Order: sequence, then C-alpha cells, then structure tokens
Amino acid sequence: MRLIFAGTPDFAARALTALCDAGHDISLVLCQPDRPAGRGLRLTESPVKRLAVARGLALFQPTTLKDPVAISRLDESRSEVLVVAAYGLILPRAALDITPKGAINIHASLLPRWRGAAPIQRALLAGDRKTGVTIMKMDAGLDTGPIYTQRQIGIEPHDDSGSLHEKLANLGAEMVVAALADLEIGPLEWREQPQQGAIYAHKIAKQETCVDWSRPADEIARRLRALRPHPGLQTAFRGERIKLWQASTKELSCDTPGTILEANASGILVACGEAGLLITELQRTGGRRLPAADFLRGLPFRQGERFDFLLAAG
Repeated sequence: MRLIFAGTPDFAARALTALCDAGHDISLVLCQPDRPAGRGLRLTESPVKRLAVARGLALFQPTTLKDPVAISRLDESRSEVLVVAAYGLILPRAALDITPKGAINIHASLLPRWRGAAPIQRALLAGDRKTGVTIMKMDAGLDTGPIYTQRQIGIEPHDDSGSLHEKLANLGAEMVVAALADLEIGPLEWREQPQQGAIYAHKIAKQETCVDWSRPADEIARRLRALRPHPGLQTAFRGERIKLWQASTKELSCDTPGTILEANASGILVACGEAGLLITELQRTGGRRLPAADFLRGLPFRQGERFDFLLAAG
C-alpha cells in the first residue's frame, strides 16, 4: 500500500521500520525539524529522520502543515493512506483528508484514557495497572477519533517509562501492520470512542521533575519510574542537583520530610510525607549513575541532614 508516514521519536521509528519491512510503499516521511539537544545544543536528527535517510525514503520536515505549500507536497505523493505515530505537529483537516483511505494513528494508551502527549508517563504517575495501544482514525480533535482496534498489556511493578515505551512501541508497530493488511482487504470498521473515562495526558512540566518530599513515598517512587530514564527526577543537596535512578519505599515513623535518616551501603533513607524512600542509585550533575555505596564515597551524607526542595528543574 502506498502511504505517507508522519512521526518523530523512536516510538514512531519502530512503526516505520515495520511498515517498510512489510513491503509498503512509503512515498513520503514527515518528521519534525531537527532540534537542539545535549549540553552543546547541537542540532540533532530524530530517530525517524535517521531511519528515513538510511532507507532512502523521501523526507519532509515542515515547521507547520497549515500552509498550502506543505499540503501540496503531501498531495503530490499520491498516497492511499496517512499513518501517524507521535508526530508532534498539529495535522489540519486538509492534511487528514489528503489520502482517500484516511489517516490512521498509533496511540500508546487505551483510549479514551490518556489522550495527548505523555500517555506512558501519565499512566505510571497515576499508578495504572494496565495500558496498551489504540489504532484510531484521526479527526479534528486531539486523539478523539473512532477506534479500530486496541490491545492491552499489564504494567508491572518494575516498569518505568523506558521499559513501557519498548513494549508499546513494538506492540504498536505490530498492530499498524495488521491494520493496514485488513485495510487492503476492505474498509475498516470503526467504533466511536466513549466519552466516559476520557482524560488528557499533559506534557511533563519542569516542576514535575522535582521531588516534593512532603508527598507520600509511594507517590514519589511512581514519579521516579514515570520519569526514568528521561527527563529524570531530581532533588538537591547542599545546593547541588541530584538525579534519582533507583529507589523503593519503606515503612517508618513520620519525620520532617526530606530528612536523611540513614546513609550507608544499603542506600539513603529519606523521610517523606508518608513512609520513607530508600534511594539505591543516584547521580550528581555531570557524573555517572552510581550505587549508593559508591556515591557516598564521593559525597557523604550525614544522618539528620535534609534534601533541599527544588522549585523547578533547570
């Protein structure tokens, strides 16, 4: 099937790889323009761009799809269907209508729960026990279109946004290939999304990457997993930013939130609003991820000291 593919991050690259391997004719690949990244803020190519270049696919990186020139470029591809996965730009009605068989989206949640930009992180933050992938038809709303199919997976206690991303990216790639195989046979049967249970997955804000020690330990532990590996959960000690990588909760009597109760090879135990958080892996700014025992050799913590409260991550 001849198609346009629109996507930017690794989640989308998995789907594009699967579509290429399945023999589809990718007439045009859309991805966001290169963005500054890293300490040097160098322009960095997205995973989808790197894949498109490696596969010799026609590539288009518009800053917007709301102008006639961009729409004309899509129309010139003479494609049958538009496939979208984590593209990151608004698709106007003119773009959605450019292909006769419509626009299909791969979304990493069980819609209508977690519409929007950060469904994986929001599911973890909320303590959801399941998530999945939805193949839906795009309309003018934000992830509001009718559903073709969904597949559910469980969220394991050890899952973080990295591991869950891997599972959902692979599942989405498999599902979109199957959906297009069905579409080649005949029109897909769509069902409208229910309004009950609809909730929006807002982007992660900077202030959400800072530990609020007044919150319960289990909530902080969920936040750590939701933000690992990126953008990460941070606190501060003696004015220095510290990134947390691994931690578990521990029942204990209340103390002033942020107070270090123990600091040894087993970990750094910190009082929270409820219970305590035992930090077992952490990282200084510019340093490496280290087990607590190694970390404490370079920056000793003393019982009774307190972590600072960050207002926002820099």
